[in-house]
Amino acid sequence: MSILPFRPDGVFFDLDGTLLDSALDLHAALVDLCAEEGVAPPPYERVRPVVSRGSRAIIGVGLPEITAEALLALVPRYLAIYEAAMSRHTVAFDGVEALLAGLDNAAIRWGIVTNKPGFLTDALLPQAVPHWEPAAVVSGDTLPVKKPDPAPVLHACALAGCEPTRSVFVGDDRRDILAGNAAGLFTVAVRWGYLDGGDPDAWGADAVLDHPDDLAALLGVREAAA
Repeated sequence: MSILPFRPDGVFFDLDGTLLDSALDLHAALVDLCAEEGVAPPPYERVRPVVSRGSRAIIGVGLPEITAEALLALVPRYLAIYEAAMSRHTVAFDGVEALLAGLDNAAIRWGIVTNKPGFLTDALLPQAVPHWEPAAVVSGDTLPVKKPDPAPVLHACALAGCEPTRSVFVGDDRRDILAGNAAGLFTVAVRWGYLDGGDPDAWGADAVLDHPDDLAALLGVREAAA
């Protein structure tokens, strides 16, 4: 594994499916919603791949026959169910804590750019990972646009005081790579995430990695993490 050809100003991450494994809690909320709607819930294995696409995609797996209007009307209820117990099973992916410790020890700023609504992001992080200290957090409604638009990535770079062309964006969805590439960052697609049924090798990322340890090695912070 080669080391990144520059010392990064900053490293920015998608949240669900990249840093945090939140699929179990998102599926549990769908199970409760389906119960309210009187339908059988889909198995976890069908829901996990679409988690990075957000609440509408998740609801669509559980209630595929409803109209787009009816689905949209269920989003607030689904999010309320999720918010009530959203950190019950959510944990950092294996290797993420060591990776972030390595970045902190190397004095490399890191941040989060997620399409998750801000009220959920702001509540989840203190519950699930209260010890994390990102230099920037940009949620799906922080700006008028969200990924794959590059503006949220560029906004995170500005908040953290990082030069985009000397920074890295990491994600598990094609929209992450589109946003990072358009913003001028070095992009990394991660196979450990949800992937939305896609092939990360086809997304145009600068690197495709299997495990957070591989990312630590690419960034040159593996020893710092250890």
